[in-house]
Amino acid sequence: MDLDFTRKFSLYDEKDLEIKSILTSVYDALQEKGYNPVNQIVGYILSEDPTYITNHNNARALIRRLDRDELLQALVKHYLAE
Repeated sequence: MDLDFTRKFSLYDEKDLEIKSILTSVYDALQEKGYNPVNQIVGYILSEDPTYITNHNNARALIRRLDRDELLQALVKHYLAE
């Protein structure tokens, strides 16, 4: 095993993966219920009103686990990386 290098560890990478997983689950739940997922998620982000998100598949509880500022940071970071 080569121990001559420093391995980078970032909690932000793990947080980004959690955010992606939750957003994907919420998106899928909204789509399954016939909503426009993008519009509903944007409405939630702007207002922080959880009623924009369906309870289907526990989506509302999932999205409430995310801090809105962290969610916005992850979205902007991902968008600019594209």
